Amino acid sequence: MAGRTPPRALTTPVGTITRGTTGVNRLRRSDRWLIHDELVATRLQDATDPLVVDLGYGASPWTTFELAARLRTVRADVRVVGLEIDPQRVVPGRDGVVFARGGFELAGLRPVVVRAFNVLRQYPESAVPDAWSTIRSALAPEGLLVDGTCDELGRRCAWVLLDRTGPRSLTLAWDPFTVERPSEIAERLPKVLIHRNIPGEPIHALLSAADRAWARAAPLAPYGPRVRWRAAAEILRADGVPIRRYRRLRDNVLTVPWSAVAPASTG
Repeated sequence: MAGRTPPRALTTPVGTITRGTTGVNRLRRSDRWLIHDELVATRLQDATDPLVVDLGYGASPWTTFELAARLRTVRADVRVVGLEIDPQRVVPGRDGVVFARGGFELAGLRPVVVRAFNVLRQYPESAVPDAWSTIRSALAPEGLLVDGTCDELGRRCAWVLLDRTGPRSLTLAWDPFTVERPSEIAERLPKVLIHRNIPGEPIHALLSAADRAWARAAPLAPYGPRVRWRAAAEILRADGVPIRRYRRLRDNVLTVPWSAVAPASTG
């Protein structure tokens, strides 16, 4: 079956070796979002071959195994392949997860979902468009790419969701109990946005608006940061910010269409 082609043994994967730092449960917030996002879940459930690639899993594959376990709650027969450009990091497969050498070209695979976390953060901003284009061209026709960044403990996360036509949305997610205000996520914005958090840029306007809404919701602080953020999000919606609604999660989450934050010089 064409969709089940194994990863190719390429001699020159596309990309460069990065630091490879990782940690147990570091990507839990993005994983929780993936399994609850309607578009991602639908694309995975409808796929003829439910193949998912974890691109650049790092020096240890803990987060790849965690991704597989969580996605199996959406579709039990999901196939997960971890790709690393550094051949020294490729480990034997287990628990239904396969590992291989590969880069932005995805080792010849055609996945329906690609997760690339803390990969492009280590590249120059100018490298992002080509990297996105290379990955998107290798996706299945209805495939999705999640390009994200998080801190070392996974308490502050941000990611862009893309399909084969380009970016669709930006999501910010954070631990309600360790982040004092939404704009603290700025230090973990994806590479395409991290240098754009300046006055006059849409991402700066969004974070500033989120901080103002958070301040206006301060009377609800005694009920906890989750309740306060839900109120702040409603304030933002009332002010015209196109925040997507989600079922209640343990994280504070803010998702907006890419058009609301896209720099003028990117697609």
